[in-house]
Amino acid sequence: MGIDSRVDFVGAGWAFPLTTDATGGVALVVREQEIEEAIRLILATAPGERPMRPEFGCRVHDHVFAPINASTAGAIASDVRYALEMWEPRITVHDVLISFDQADLGTLYIDIHYSIRGINDPRNLVFPFYVIPDEPDSAAVTGPSFAPASLPAIPAALAAAERRA
Repeated sequence: MGIDSRVDFVGAGWAFPLTTDATGGVALVVREQEIEEAIRLILATAPGERPMRPEFGCRVHDHVFAPINASTAGAIASDVRYALEMWEPRITVHDVLISFDQADLGTLYIDIHYSIRGINDPRNLVFPFYVIPDEPDSAAVTGPSFAPASLPAIPAALAAAERRA
């Protein structure tokens, strides 16, 4: 498959955020960068946010106030996978992994492993997601023994908060 057919398949789109190019026209992105921006746009849009397409987006925003635990991580991974399979037909999602930031209890990292259909080029994109963590003394977290094998272990600070509760 030649470069020209790959550009035609993937397409080109406006850069996001909207900017201008050197000639003063709308800046465009092509190939893999266009797909990466489309993925970020899907994840950053909450369903109902677009009046003309209210079902567009990802339900990841429903988890902003959810407890930081393996159950929430699994729900986020499921919502991300569903949204990308629904709204980005140019990719195949291989895996969605959620990891917890060890230093900032309010940050989760969504690691998306995907490939562009028709091109043998595996890629990944890490999308930071911010939640409002519970107070340490009232945190409703589960220990690593309750986490499914595919999810990372809960950080030590959260596990220690659970033992104190």
